[in-house]
Amino acid sequence: MATCNMASAASGFVLAPAVVGGSSTSASRNSFLSFSSKNNSSRLVVRAADEAAAAAAPPPPAPDAPPAEGEAPKPKPPPIGPKRGSKVKILRKESYWYKGTGSVVAVDQDPKTRYPVVVRFNKVNYANVSTNNYALDEIEEVK
Repeated sequence: MATCNMASAASGFVLAPAVVGGSSTSASRNSFLSFSSKNNSSRLVVRAADEAAAAAAPPPPAPDAPPAEGEAPKPKPPPIGPKRGSKVKILRKESYWYKGTGSVVAVDQDPKTRYPVVVRFNKVNYANVSTNNYALDEIEEVK
């Protein structure tokens, strides 16, 4: 069973506040945190500056922010595959449910997905499974 010595683990942290000289009204405060391992091959350094220095830089725009003036928002691409809840006929010959019908549970909208359509059936197969994924060309929507 492994044991851990907390004194040796905590001894790797060093916190050293540094105050830059000058008048007390214009002085900047920095904090410095350093972590080094026993073999000194890797080192983590964290520096924090005063709020005045951080306020000088404007924050980056949020990714959910509306686009700038003159830029039109990109329209959503049309959904691929059948709608959720629609009835589909299975065209995959090696499937247990070949030429059977089932209802669509979900359709993955990522174009890189090989089998994006999840279909649920009333009848279970030999492994007691009632759902399966199919490619867009392996199903046909039933009206």
